Amino acid sequence: MMKILVVEDERLLADSLQTLLTGRGFSVDTANDGLTGLEYAKTDVYDLVILDVMMPGLDGFELVRQIRPDFDGPIVFLTARVAEED
Repeated sequence: MMKILVVEDERLLADSLQTLLTGRGFSVDTANDGLTGLEYAKTDVYDLVILDVMMPGLDGFELVRQIRPDFDGPIVFLTARVAEED
């Protein structure tokens, strides 16, 4: 079974993603801030990480910088940012 980590500070969105993905047969853990997401990523093995960019504690870009040395799987960013440099 594919295991997914969702790191999203908007609880309704995180819960909706978890419900949708679990309903499709995936195992899903959710974290509601970057620091908790980092802890999850360092203590478990995931096939995919879905994360927000703007979060309290640790933003999504910094979270990726910290987990990328040990995680070579796909990472999907969720963001409301629209600037080209983002």
